[in-house]
Amino acid sequence: MEKRFREMKLQSERKLDQSKKGSVDEDITQLVSLLNSCEQYFTTSSCSGRTVLIDGASDSSDIHKQNCVWLFVSHHKVKSDDLVDAVGHSSGDAVMKFEPFVLHVQCRRLEDAQLLHSVAINSGFRNSGLTVSKTGKIITAVRSTHGLEVPLSLEGKLLVPHDYIHFLCQTANQKMEENLRRIHRFQQNLLSALPTEKLNKLQIPAPPLPQGSPETEEEKTSVYKGRRKRERHHQTDCFHGDESEPELDDCLDLFT
Repeated sequence: MEKRFREMKLQSERKLDQSKKGSVDEDITQLVSLLNSCEQYFTTSSCSGRTVLIDGASDSSDIHKQNCVWLFVSHHKVKSDDLVDAVGHSSGDAVMKFEPFVLHVQCRRLEDAQLLHSVAINSGFRNSGLTVSKTGKIITAVRSTHGLEVPLSLEGKLLVPHDYIHFLCQTANQKMEENLRRIHRFQQNLLSALPTEKLNKLQIPAPPLPQGSPETEEEKTSVYKGRRKRERHHQTDCFHGDESEPELDDCLDLFT
């Protein structure tokens, strides 16, 4: 099984980035590098968080990315004027979304996945979970629930005043700030949880704290509490997530 994991990790390293950008988002470059430098992990997909405006077909009952036009996307804070301008190009049903950080990591062993899951939970990513496929593939999904989704137009007609779009932008930007704080906390806690001797070899620097984001002592020590709890339970617990990657359709979910 470990030989198969090493082969898959090598294949992942050689594979071209399939995202629209073709590269890892700037705010999580260090974090992705840290995980991929560890022999027990490799990332399969990631997004640092983004605000998007998607224009869907008016006769569709659901919004599917492949059937929509992307009017606007930003992985940073947004300006309301840019969003107002973008929604002006809508000819269908435009929806504004804030999608927080998401990360999928394939893990070598179940205990490796449990460690990563514990770090994620302690860092504020309460919707994280792990899935084991019938073939033994172990995926940890790091995610949270502080998203936002608001319809703005119907059949190309704006439904809300510009003042409300300005308010939505402020809300999305506040969520992005919290999103970046959680990413920083996750990387700090991961650095604390990984064996020191391996970190010395990797020489991964600590991530910068987002401006205006003082970290409390409780946040700094939360991962240690999680580690002590795992040790007391001999790492036999399993966790369940309510989402998985499309390639894991044949998965067996593990419940607590």
